[in-house]
Amino acid sequence: MFIQTEVTPNPATLKFLPGRVVLEDGTAEFLTHEDAAARSPLAARLMTVDGVTGVFFGYDFVTVSKDGPEWQHLKPAILAGLMEHFMSNQPVMLDTGGVAHAENGEEFFEEGDEGIVSTIKELLETRVRPAVAQDGGDITFKGFREGTVYLNMRGACAGCPSSTATLKQGIQNLLRHFIPEVQSVEAV
Repeated sequence: MFIQTEVTPNPATLKFLPGRVVLEDGTAEFLTHEDAAARSPLAARLMTVDGVTGVFFGYDFVTVSKDGPEWQHLKPAILAGLMEHFMSNQPVMLDTGGVAHAENGEEFFEEGDEGIVSTIKELLETRVRPAVAQDGGDITFKGFREGTVYLNMRGACAGCPSSTATLKQGIQNLLRHFIPEVQSVEAV
């Protein structure tokens, strides 16, 4: 088994491509060992590597975030964990009712803004998320209030030094172009 690695715009996150489907539907993020142990044998294995602070699953990739040690020290252990897991044919996710993507809380927006929210979600789904996934992350809709769109940034996007530029010059300009009611975009 050959696992490719790619750098991401976030120097604290590396993208691993195992050459197979990781998650058939949705995404999943793990920021604690307890959460990983409860939902994913693969994430739990990766979170035991000293210095790993987060694991994110996309369709065909795994991104791993770190603090502390350099990648040259962490990468062999992460690659070994990925290889052992995929060679053992264990499930990536435990059966937790079929929910691969767990959101933190409910979406929020004012009554009457359903049309605007629908357009925002469509633009995020078709234009933003595919590009962000190439960098090992994900951006999802959280809410819309008084002209401001609130987004969840996950995987390589969370804590990325260029995420502010992505939000302001990229996503904000795109949404403002298509939806005049959008005035700004903020991360939550």
